Amino acid sequence: MSSQTFRGWLLDLYLNQQDGLTLWFISESDDSRVCFTQRFPVTFYAAGASDDLRCLWKALRKEPGVTKLARQQKQDVFVADPVDVLAIDVDTPAHQVELFHRLEDQFPTLIWYNADVTISTRYIARYGAFPLALCQLEADSQNRIQSLETQNSRWDVMPALPPLRILELMPDVDPTHSAAQALNLRSDRFSQSLPLDEHGSYLHTIDAALSAYDPDILVTDWGDSWLLPFLLRQSEKLGIPLALNRDPSRPVRWQKEITYFSYGHIIYRPEEAHLFGRCHVDRKSAMMWSDYSLAGTLEMARVTTLPIEKAARVSPGQGISAMQVITALQKDILVPYQKRQVEEFKSGLQLIQSDRGGMIYQPKVGLHSDVAEVDFVSMYPAVIIHGNISPEVPLPDVLTPASEELGVVPLTLKPIYEKRVALKVKARSYPPDHPMAKTLKARSAALKWLLVVCFGFLGYKNARYGRIEAHEAVTKGGREVLLRAKEVAEEEGFEVLHMYVDALWLKKKGCSKPEHFEDVMHKISSRTGLAIALDGIYRWVAFLPSKTDPRVPIPNRYFGVFQSGEIKVRGLEARRRDTPRWIAQVQTEMLTCLGKAKTRAELPAALHAAFHMYEQAVKRLKQSQVPPELLVVNGKVSYTLEAYKSATASVRAARQLQAAGMQIRPGQRVRFLFMQGEPDVYAWELGGQVDPAKVDQHKYLELLAKAGGSVLLPFGIDPQVLMEWTLKGGIQLPLDTWNKTLLEV
Repeated sequence: MSSQTFRGWLLDLYLNQQDGLTLWFISESDDSRVCFTQRFPVTFYAAGASDDLRCLWKALRKEPGVTKLARQQKQDVFVADPVDVLAIDVDTPAHQVELFHRLEDQFPTLIWYNADVTISTRYIARYGAFPLALCQLEADSQNRIQSLETQNSRWDVMPALPPLRILELMPDVDPTHSAAQALNLRSDRFSQSLPLDEHGSYLHTIDAALSAYDPDILVTDWGDSWLLPFLLRQSEKLGIPLALNRDPSRPVRWQKEITYFSYGHIIYRPEEAHLFGRCHVDRKSAMMWSDYSLAGTLEMARVTTLPIEKAARVSPGQGISAMQVITALQKDILVPYQKRQVEEFKSGLQLIQSDRGGMIYQPKVGLHSDVAEVDFVSMYPAVIIHGNISPEVPLPDVLTPASEELGVVPLTLKPIYEKRVALKVKARSYPPDHPMAKTLKARSAALKWLLVVCFGFLGYKNARYGRIEAHEAVTKGGREVLLRAKEVAEEEGFEVLHMYVDALWLKKKGCSKPEHFEDVMHKISSRTGLAIALDGIYRWVAFLPSKTDPRVPIPNRYFGVFQSGEIKVRGLEARRRDTPRWIAQVQTEMLTCLGKAKTRAELPAALHAAFHMYEQAVKRLKQSQVPPELLVVNGKVSYTLEAYKSATASVRAARQLQAAGMQIRPGQRVRFLFMQGEPDVYAWELGGQVDPAKVDQHKYLELLAKAGGSVLLPFGIDPQVLMEWTLKGGIQLPLDTWNKTLLEV
């Protein structure tokens, strides 16, 4: 039988009942898209009492598709000695999934390993191939892969990427509020507006575009929740074919909506539409799209090995989990199906000493000039790597590792950490507005989120390689790092205005340039053993107090302007998801106005301009000149509506939707307006035109005053006085105190 050599990039991989796997590649030589199949037997393991394992062996020895049974010894990270297991080899991944679920019910006392590992994770562990990996393979005349070698690495900083074809498809309006009249179809070759006529001509156009352009990635807005369900319904109703999949033998796969609990929050994930042979990415369902867009999504898929569609939709925690499983498989460590480890017993004193979070310092409330913010580079991941903190190795003595061989967790994090540093260095070699700089920053942001969640995931009770004692060791190391940094800074004559988890804010008379902080940063890095970077030097920064008690500082509530003119904001209304868009815009515009002051002398004029901007916003609101769509509040319901005894505004809006026949799930977001009279809220998804004059001006003026008060407070304006002026007018604001306040900065 003749064979062929093929080189190309792996785009998609999924189960195939007959052959094992189906794989789609983008050819390196002629830009074609080629489908291959591959046999892919898999192995999973069972452990338990000898009699139970013997019963399992008897049940499986004549099971169709089971190709081999063998007693082996394997390593479980939570067990000191090797574990006796029965290795079960199965002919195809699809058969293994079906068989395991039968056995789980039949043998409930057994412990299972490697039983629910995803196919993409198994594939990289065996072949090193990942989404968009460049591969060279040998295949027979029927495109059945005989051998495969990966030609590049997940950790390449500037990898050779395929020429992806991307097709965008979205409605002309938000379909959850208004009826769409047209669809917009766009690629790098064409752009069209398709009216939604009753004859379905738009279906013919979309199907023709899918056939002729043959996209690799279909990027949509509301694709999961509205667009693809609408198109498929219309296709069936009108009898017009619509080939969304590249694989003609497969229908669209729908993944059910789910509600789950994560880190103290109820999360809702809507139904998802997954394609075969090409990828569907819904910008409205993509978890971190606003942070890193498509470039970051592809980076996330490459390093985590999650399929592109899944990498777009799931949390970074699932990415870290997949990477840890890959590390375990490559080290021949068992992957537990269900974690059985429990927290070790601690006395009351041990709890007080160990069960603590990161170091949080009470900032010096007020306005400060010439302040440097220095950050440890991905501090918690660095502590994990530096201290070799992993569930299967002895815990470190604060920052001194107890074992030289890296455990599963630091071994997983080290290449992510190193690649992110390399990407940031590479990005600085381009002008800030260069397209490559933006792409590199997006990819770096994706890796940042993997590093951010790795620490929390280490303490997550259901994480396969989580252990609360390891989590506590990381926070202990982090606290020690900040204390050492504080000691160095104070020894060098700097005032520490604030410390928060992985950052310090330093001030010293005469220090206002980057070189003035180089020596102290070098000494901090030497004493802690961790890399530290200058985030920037503020022209001025304001640390805000509690809204309920002005004597109490709030560590994560501040804003300031760097010497570059960049504004940094934390804890303000503009950063909250439930703040109406218009109010966030007003607050952001006020901050931008303040940021234009390059010197202290220019700040009074900038403050007056910012307040004038606020005054104009108050007038527009009182004159009903703000479009209702900009005043929509983005709320959330955390429980079933029947479980609420007192109804919040979000619940009242959700009940309106329920009364209109819509299903509301726990964790689902609900958008609404505050209205005059009864009902006092209006659910935005009900649709229809809203009269701006019927919007509850008093409620929105309160929200506006809170946002404006956060900005003006450091400059001498009492938020309560501003609130009264906003609602009633006629109160003289102490604008003359501003100049005095600024002179003391």
